[in-house]
Amino acid sequence: MEIIKGIENLKGPFRNPAVTLGNFDGVHLGHQRIFEKVKEEARKIGGESVVVTFEPHPLKILSPEQCPPLLTPFKKKMMLIENTGVEKVLCIQFTRAFAELSPLEFVKSVLVGKVEARKIIVGYNYRFGRGKSGDVDSLKENCALFGIEVEVVKALTVDDTIVSSSKIRELIRNGEVVKASKLLGRDYPVIGRVIEGTKRGHALGFPTANLEMAEELYPKPGVYAVRVNWHRRCFNGLANIGVNPTFDAKAVSLEVHILNFDREIYGEELQVYFTERIRDEIRFPSTEGLIKQIRKDIEWAEANVFRNQ
Repeated sequence: MEIIKGIENLKGPFRNPAVTLGNFDGVHLGHQRIFEKVKEEARKIGGESVVVTFEPHPLKILSPEQCPPLLTPFKKKMMLIENTGVEKVLCIQFTRAFAELSPLEFVKSVLVGKVEARKIIVGYNYRFGRGKSGDVDSLKENCALFGIEVEVVKALTVDDTIVSSSKIRELIRNGEVVKASKLLGRDYPVIGRVIEGTKRGHALGFPTANLEMAEELYPKPGVYAVRVNWHRRCFNGLANIGVNPTFDAKAVSLEVHILNFDREIYGEELQVYFTERIRDEIRFPSTEGLIKQIRKDIEWAEANVFRNQ
């Protein structure tokens, strides 16, 4: 997949592009259905499948205090979009000046003037232009002026729940990672670099990889069964998010104990996929109590989660 960062770096128009537009935070099942439609339309017209997205998230520029923690910061979002098989991503730098474009100006200057879109596919709730004044109806009207067809994809429902980034954020904040996985179409991942920690886990007999915390959404504090990807190899593990109350730690951390793994991986990147929540964080009166509970957590995960994978 080719990623073009900045519309000024677009060398020329795409080849007969079928295009979708949006922030696509989470790259959830609803987004994935749109991407499949884009690829299908691109094949029909002998063109390229193109995703147009924005960086940073518009709310970070327009209303930083209202911007939620992102499900997918830029690097993670690009990785997940690439996994869908889309050919090209145009990432437009979002600025206050760009936000002032009217719906018609956006269609004329970007979709016609730069991208030369042949067909556009968007979600049912797509908004664009100054003050989000444009919706799917105005997109159709403005694009029709230039002979561009627009197709709107209906909302996707899973278990009577409309799939949306906001709903997935709510589930993850509440630790409901199994329900979130159903809407995402995969377990929720956190990507992080391994940093040096206190080495308490090693002293307890359960060495952990401490991940550098970033500006993204983390599940509710607690202990989780996880899958860990390292150098394209997958391992089972347990993750703890929280403050380690047994040791009176203050800062929130993400620590991962990878089962059957004994490599030094400081500075390396891990992808941690949250499969199921096991329990809340607990303050133990002694390290012996903590060790006993960790063993129980591993046994439970092996019997109830990993055995079914």
